[in-house]
Amino acid sequence: MIRYFVHQEGHTRVVPELDPAWLAPGSGVYVWADLTEPSVEDGVLLRHVFGIHELAVEDALGEAPHPKVEAYGSLLYVVLHGINFHASEHAFDTHDTDFFVTSQFLVTVHDGKRRSIAHIADLCGKSAHILSEGPVALMHRIVDTMVDHYHPEVNELEEWLDDLERQVLEAPKEHLMGEILAVKRDIRGLRHIVTPQRDVLGRLSRREFDLISQELSYRFRDVFDQLVRLSDDAIIFQDRVTGILDAHLASVSIQLAQTSKLIAVVATLFGPLTVLTGMYGMNVPLPHLPGGADVQFWWVVGFMVTACLAMFAWFRRSGLW
Repeated sequence: MIRYFVHQEGHTRVVPELDPAWLAPGSGVYVWADLTEPSVEDGVLLRHVFGIHELAVEDALGEAPHPKVEAYGSLLYVVLHGINFHASEHAFDTHDTDFFVTSQFLVTVHDGKRRSIAHIADLCGKSAHILSEGPVALMHRIVDTMVDHYHPEVNELEEWLDDLERQVLEAPKEHLMGEILAVKRDIRGLRHIVTPQRDVLGRLSRREFDLISQELSYRFRDVFDQLVRLSDDAIIFQDRVTGILDAHLASVSIQLAQTSKLIAVVATLFGPLTVLTGMYGMNVPLPHLPGGADVQFWWVVGFMVTACLAMFAWFRRSGLW
């Protein structure tokens, strides 16, 4: 599906079809084409109507794993990623959004679930100045909104880390290993997206491309600074989750050691009992203890209890129990 937003003569409106004359340089018309779930036919439209290079169109129709920026003559092709954290599932993912921008038009390609684009599209329908500043300024608004959405999602990820840390310190359980590895994988994915995305915004803020004016470079620099902070947060999260994993493994090792010590103590306590019962179970004459035959059993039981108590007292004094 494709929507066209056209700014002409001070007004912004949504139109069902695109007039190719609007894309001509000097037409005085700004166009935003928003493609959701693009098809092969949409790819033909991008190549033949918007004049986008076929390699860039091929990348846009697929899934771009990493953010990037490329120049095709006077057109910029930018790939950036939005973020989504599913708190109920403890899952974290990112989705790419493709931008094709010139001085006359902006084309966005995505899966139709991007909150940032939906928000800006709603603003375009209410306020004419959103598109009146030009396609590059419109792209900045979308990118700025995308990065703004990172902050609450990253905060949720940090809360998840805090919860895992508390559980590991207070009540470590075996199932925590899976959750720790899951959040470790998510943080690694965050770093793999934020770092190259930071580099893309850095190139846009340094005015490597003639399409970016000085004023817009300042705006992109502000977004770049936010991504720098997010990149630093991702590094800190990586260190934290590594520490949480080490603490969890240490707790599991301590629990295993305690269990092994308990088993060893119990086995040691049964050592004298085994010796006594083995001796008195032999088919050989043994010395009779004081008293008649009826009290011999209780003598043996007394020896066993005394040996257990003596060893137990020694374990307690030695700190082994």
